[in-house]
Amino acid sequence: MSNLQTKTAPKPVFTVRETCYAGLFAAVIAIMAQISIPMPGGVPMTMQTFAVTLAAVVLGAKLSTVSMVIYLVLGAVGVPVLAGFTGGLAKFVGPTGGFLISFPLMAFVIGWGVEHRKAFPGAFVAALIAGTVLNYVVGVAMFCALTQSTVAAGLAACVIPFIPTAVIKAVLASVLGFGIRKRLNRA
Repeated sequence: MSNLQTKTAPKPVFTVRETCYAGLFAAVIAIMAQISIPMPGGVPMTMQTFAVTLAAVVLGAKLSTVSMVIYLVLGAVGVPVLAGFTGGLAKFVGPTGGFLISFPLMAFVIGWGVEHRKAFPGAFVAALIAGTVLNYVVGVAMFCALTQSTVAAGLAACVIPFIPTAVIKAVLASVLGFGIRKRLNRA
């Protein structure tokens, strides 16, 4: 290669537009986290899982995962983006921390289903269910470990009261997300 030939710059992992989308959805989850209803078991009902699903549907696997990591890093360093306008590492090692740390995994799984829905019929619905179950499994496991509760008590506090609203949030986030995805020409 001669010195006169120019080298092309490597393609960035994400475009500026995609990076903005990731930041925007980190802000969306921060806003939705503030819609919080205290529950008797100590785990509040929030709109965070709605926002995670929405981000996954609109952005896909990788970009929604990045968006969730941005949100969690902001919360971990103390920016008050978590439920109840809180932040800090203590939230990640508390009884509800498992739900938070599962958000990138949940987003990736659901986003993968979105990206593969045309090649594999049923992939999206299966991924939506798997992502939601993953959120519950990690959340309940950490809840039980930190509160020294039984799995039955963890399910009673963290899963059973949330199933009806989880279904509603998943359906609404999916319908809204696919509409937004289409408008953004993300296929």
